[in-house]
Amino acid sequence: MSSRTPSSVTVARPASGRARFTDLLAAEWIKLWSLRSTYGSLAVIVVSAMLFSVRAALADRRNWPSYSAEHRAALDPIYDAFPAEGWLFVMLAAGSVGAVMIAGEYASGQIRTTFAAVPARRGVAAAKVIVLAAVMTVVGTVTAGSAFWISQAILADLPAGASIADPGALRAVAGSALLVPVCALTGLGIGALVRYSAPAIVTTTAVLLLLPLAFDMRHRWTAALHNALPWAAWERLVGMVPFPNFEGYPPTVGGAWAVFAAWPVVAALVTMAVVHHREP
Repeated sequence: MSSRTPSSVTVARPASGRARFTDLLAAEWIKLWSLRSTYGSLAVIVVSAMLFSVRAALADRRNWPSYSAEHRAALDPIYDAFPAEGWLFVMLAAGSVGAVMIAGEYASGQIRTTFAAVPARRGVAAAKVIVLAAVMTVVGTVTAGSAFWISQAILADLPAGASIADPGALRAVAGSALLVPVCALTGLGIGALVRYSAPAIVTTTAVLLLLPLAFDMRHRWTAALHNALPWAAWERLVGMVPFPNFEGYPPTVGGAWAVFAAWPVVAALVTMAVVHHREP
């Protein structure tokens, strides 16, 4: 995913000489949209979620006549709305947006200009967190809602579709929508630590997508570590676990929501601490 140096942003200051927080928010908004990688990553999020959702729904619609009664009864339309392979790309792209947002600024040296204009580093970091969280929450909501709607529209004339009022449907949509800002803020925290775009993206990918593969779900403590990761929490919220004959320690719905709350909070605190204490 290509990126370019954020355009130089002059932060407007009131008569007192101190930048207002609204000025910092405006500056971070401009920086975010000055990156080519932002547009590419957001496109990956939307396109991946929609394409894999349509693909899964069309496959079930086409194959429905050949499905056995048991297969039809076991079919869960939520899986068609949020197929795991599509949301792996969503997580990668969302994490990349957060990582590049701050690591690119460090790598280019633009962060020094920012701190020269605004010595209050925690304020700068807080503005980055708020802008990123707001943008990615909107993107996640639109993406998850659209994926659910279009997949269920494809299945509408079969006795296999779901409505948003069905058990687990709203939870799946909300969990998928929030996965996007959770991954983006995780990338932001890692980017603040690593400070270079490519290594930050690689590290974010490893944490979000590869680390869940390292833990055995059949043992309590390794399963607990696995369940504390965003991917495992998302799987639980969309209903992919526990599945029939599952052997191990699956996450709970309450625990999954707690994971979704903890990761962005920790990432925001890490970002503000690193930005405040480490010299650019």
